Amino acid sequence: MSYYVAHRLFAAHDRALAAYLAHELALKLGEDQVFLPFCDTDEEDLVADIKGRRLFELDRDRLRHIRALIAIIHGPSPDDGVCMEIGYAAARGVPVILLTTDFQDYSATPTGPRTVFPDPLLDTLATRIIRAPRLGTPTDLPGASHFADFAARNHAQIQLAVDACVDTALQLPVPADSAVPARTASAVYAEPSPYTSAHHELPGTGVRPGITVRRPTRFAATDPEAAARADWAAALSSDRIVVDACGPETPPGAALLIGASCATAQPVAAYLPRSTYTHASGREPNHRNLMIQYGVGHTLRSAEEVTAWIGP
Repeated sequence: MSYYVAHRLFAAHDRALAAYLAHELALKLGEDQVFLPFCDTDEEDLVADIKGRRLFELDRDRLRHIRALIAIIHGPSPDDGVCMEIGYAAARGVPVILLTTDFQDYSATPTGPRTVFPDPLLDTLATRIIRAPRLGTPTDLPGASHFADFAARNHAQIQLAVDACVDTALQLPVPADSAVPARTASAVYAEPSPYTSAHHELPGTGVRPGITVRRPTRFAATDPEAAARADWAAALSSDRIVVDACGPETPPGAALLIGASCATAQPVAAYLPRSTYTHASGREPNHRNLMIQYGVGHTLRSAEEVTAWIGP
């Protein structure tokens, strides 16, 4: 059982940070005990008939056999592929460490309760949160520019965060098998997009005879973390889940729920009326992060398709 390092992987600096974390873990555990996506799937040079799907399968297969997941999360738009992996691990009862150097807190209103991450569901699913929000101690580099000094302070901040993360990972308890919650027949959990006005009702999920539609409460709650725990329980105990995947990338809550559903074989669909396609060497066009695209059972392009998928 290995330690899985989840990270945004579309830019060199993101991959370098994750590689540094994986390296520090491997010094303590051995390289065979650490899995680093992109690196260990040989993503740049991998050849497959449907490369995106193959990469999804390789990452998903490793997620089934991990001791812990360590995810690097920064900024107001957490990577949707990373959130999917977090949801997968959390649904299986695997310890999750979230590492961030983000110096911002988040709230739904200007004076509302704050959370470390933009969606309180991330805060509640974390076994541990490792946070290093401030620059490292100033250094006296003879002859160096103030830019070099600033870079050194950032490097020190990263080293502090990674060291704390590695120490925490080594102290995690062995994960216990997590029982899949009993599901309520004819109950559908509908997760809207926070990128739309006032967390509008997900299209196609209005009142339905014989169908109980459950909706999140955390976005307007006075205690968002308690509400997030209730939302998670309501989603995983529903017969199926439908999420609004609209936004610059799949919203964090939607991606977390897709990961959980994928881990527990729970039917899940994503409402996505419009797509921006990504193209990478040797890979088929993807209409969303490949962990999202292949993690959902159905992509629904209209309110009518949502209604039909939920059922009579």
